[in-house]
Amino acid sequence: MLISSLKSLVATLAGVLMLALAGCSTPCDAPGRLCAPIESNTSAPPSPYRRAELPAPIPMSAPRASAPFETRPVEFPGDATAVGGRETRIGLMLPLRSQTLGAPAEALRAGFMAAYEHEREGFIVNLVDTGDSLQENLNAYAAAVEQNDIMVGPLARPAVSALAASALVRKPTIALNHPVALPSAAALPAQMLVIGLSIEDEARQVATWAGTEHPGGTALIIAGSSAWQRRIAASFAARWKQLGYSSQMLVVADSNGYLSEASLGQLSAQLDAAQPALLFTALDASQAGQVRGALGPELPIYGTSSVNPGTFAGAGADPGAVLTELNGLRLLDLPWEVDSAHPAVMAYPRWSGATARTLDMDRLYALGIDAFRVAREIALRPGADINLDGVTGRLSVRFGNGPARFERIEPAAVYEGGAFTLVPERR
Repeated sequence: MLISSLKSLVATLAGVLMLALAGCSTPCDAPGRLCAPIESNTSAPPSPYRRAELPAPIPMSAPRASAPFETRPVEFPGDATAVGGRETRIGLMLPLRSQTLGAPAEALRAGFMAAYEHEREGFIVNLVDTGDSLQENLNAYAAAVEQNDIMVGPLARPAVSALAASALVRKPTIALNHPVALPSAAALPAQMLVIGLSIEDEARQVATWAGTEHPGGTALIIAGSSAWQRRIAASFAARWKQLGYSSQMLVVADSNGYLSEASLGQLSAQLDAAQPALLFTALDASQAGQVRGALGPELPIYGTSSVNPGTFAGAGADPGAVLTELNGLRLLDLPWEVDSAHPAVMAYPRWSGATARTLDMDRLYALGIDAFRVAREIALRPGADINLDGVTGRLSVRFGNGPARFERIEPAAVYEGGAFTLVPERR
């Protein structure tokens, strides 16, 4: 009897000791826990990130003045080797369970983890996967911000907007998209930095570039009928006007991506009447090719990344094919897409996800890489101005010292024979 009781006591103490060594009072798959990976001598490597469970609902209507919870400091293990001798915990919040955004979120996650594996010392990534519900996103953020030093996400614009309007942003938060309908960056919480890719910003940069090459010239802006094409056309026109130059705009009709003969004829007539110095095409690559085929190669033609025909299998209707009608096309895009010799581009593996590789998925992968690199720099140099030669462009960040500021300058390139030649950087 005594021996049996002693054996039971020894077994109980052994179980408690194992949990203590694991860093948790409950097993790591218990709801709501963010447990550190257990180191062992086995050949199986620890998971590079952990998943978080969602808490009870947080009211979406919570005003900024009073948060529905109290922020607590994160406890760090004593043997970490990062900032100030402590580990930095990054919460990566993505809509991996979304039917519409699941695949883009996975591409971004893959890029983030590729960068993390490249420079992981002193950092831990906690993965917070959500769906489409705004309430779910707020709940997930509220739980994760308690357990992490820096948050990265959300990805969907409505989720970013809901978070920006809430009282929840109390720690550095790197949003992966731009909020909807906020009047200015000043309306964002002080601890929120927005680094999403913006095709409207590309259009403004193209206008500045074209203005240096054709000062005082008239621009003919050709836009398609979709909302995104009209937005970038308006962005180019506004910047062109700001530079003191004149422009004309023509919206061309299309059917399933093909421009009508009537539209191309109207474009040719307007070209003869306006005698512009350049064309700006707020179109996709196929449509830009149709315009170039109808008008000829004499007039300089500019565009954003939307006119990039791609140079790899999976990028378009005839991937990797040389689109000779676009030879001479001048465009902006990420270094990841147009500068294979860029040092940062060469440092990371290419994306090879389960879904088809497209330019949009490829860009999200690149955004994931730079998202980790920005988070890492903010952790290592809090309050300092950060200049990063990233895979999505030349990045300038000011965070933690007055209003947050983020700028991305993308490289200019000329498409020729299925490849890109970089244009000397604009200063």
